[in-house]
Amino acid sequence: MSEEQQADDRVLVGVDGSPASVEALREGARVAGALGAPLEAAIVWSYPAAELAVGAWDLDKSAASALDRAILDAFGDRPPRIRRHVLAGPAAHTLIVESKRAGMLVLGGRGHGGFAGLLLGSVSAACAAHAHCPVLIVRPQPARTPG
Repeated sequence: MSEEQQADDRVLVGVDGSPASVEALREGARVAGALGAPLEAAIVWSYPAAELAVGAWDLDKSAASALDRAILDAFGDRPPRIRRHVLAGPAAHTLIVESKRAGMLVLGGRGHGGFAGLLLGSVSAACAAHAHCPVLIVRPQPARTPG
């Protein structure tokens, strides 16, 4: 399989650290495992145009930390093999562009908003309508009580 074909088969998960995106990571790993596809996770951040480059560096580092925490929350200290991406730009547009090189895009049903901007009403809906690959929207599982 060529490198280009392999990239087209990847399962890309959009992450913002919310419970829904953590669940999307778990579901993305299940799908990738079932398909024998590479698993990738992307967190997208943006900042006001007036922000200085120094501010961008801080947001990039904060986003990378949030992505690491989400992966830890999803899988504990034994995550599957996963490629990580920290991307700057408008969340919906950036994920739609990234979907050109994916076999599936997996998103949480409701995100935090804020610096990642993953909201069902905006990013998930835009990706579902405009992505270049199938989109799976995952809702967080309700906490189960014993008994």
